[in-house]
Amino acid sequence: MLRETLSKRGVRVITGLGKYFRRVDKNRNGFLSQADFKEALKVFHLGIPEGDFESLWLILDDSKSDKVDYGEFTRAVFGEMNEYRKAFVRKVSFAYMKLDFNKTGSVPMVDIRKCYCAK
Repeated sequence: MLRETLSKRGVRVITGLGKYFRRVDKNRNGFLSQADFKEALKVFHLGIPEGDFESLWLILDDSKSDKVDYGEFTRAVFGEMNEYRKAFVRKVSFAYMKLDFNKTGSVPMVDIRKCYCAK
């Protein structure tokens, strides 16, 4: 049911959920509690019946940690990436690692200018 709703509403909802998840994830560990996850679904008008939510939670929280991460959620909804997308992600990740030479997790514009010339 959730998969059909998300596929109809498209990429904007998925990217919006990703941004929302990162904003709600106060301790930056990549996980959301059951309450935060339920609230995220409500915010994006993806409300599902309580019984269905409990079933979804059991699937997503297979480690029984009372937490779910966004990666697990997207894989559960969309499945694994195809080989073309995996190769593209590897290329982008490699380029990002080259730019983030201080390993801070962010790349300031100054560092990008050092590595890239648009001329």
